[in-house]
Amino acid sequence: MSLPLGAAIAVSVLFGGLLQGSIGVGFALVVSPVLALAAPALLPGTVLILMLPMNAFVAWRERWSVDRAGTAWITLGRCAGAFAGLAILAALPAGSLRVFIGFATILTVGASLMNGSFRLGRPVLLSAGLITGITETATGIGGPPMALAYQHQPGPVLRATLAACFLIGEVVSLALLAATERLPMEQVVAAAWLLPALGLGVAGTRWLYGRLNGRPLRVAMLAFALLSGVVCLL
Repeated sequence: MSLPLGAAIAVSVLFGGLLQGSIGVGFALVVSPVLALAAPALLPGTVLILMLPMNAFVAWRERWSVDRAGTAWITLGRCAGAFAGLAILAALPAGSLRVFIGFATILTVGASLMNGSFRLGRPVLLSAGLITGITETATGIGGPPMALAYQHQPGPVLRATLAACFLIGEVVSLALLAATERLPMEQVVAAAWLLPALGLGVAGTRWLYGRLNGRPLRVAMLAFALLSGVVCLL
């Protein structure tokens, strides 16, 4: 890999760590497209490995704010959604599925802008987990459903809960990749080399995460979900 490409990947990891450490989502949306263009052989293992320490740090930093019941219900829905995602992959072309998910995400953002706060009950949590399992298994994008579900929650609750949910999902995904021999050492080594860039990005959140709450955080969540929908369409 050339030096410019390596530098571009490192910068994307730094910015992705800064973004997700501040608002709770965004790392994969920033890093995965860069890797897909510069070094597709590093996907998905490198991204998943890098997200382990990042989400562990965020969940620990605001551990008292983790919605434990919400994490359990989302994880339950996510496990079921993973199997549904595999079934959908077998039935539909990936391109058609991404277009459908892109439009659905954009429409959900529009509905969220017109709707007030809602009760974060079990149906919403299970639905968010189910859709996350489907979209992440089928397209690799899993953040928008959970981001939209927790958009009205305080910043610490949103960041810590999403980090805990992501962490559990990443452990499961990496275990499955390793068990099926789809986690080459190249991806592990690349993640190790990129850890310093990730550390710098996460360190930068010290001045940002405490200031993102209320309306600014909700706007960031909706912007992230909208961008995810556009990425699916493109």
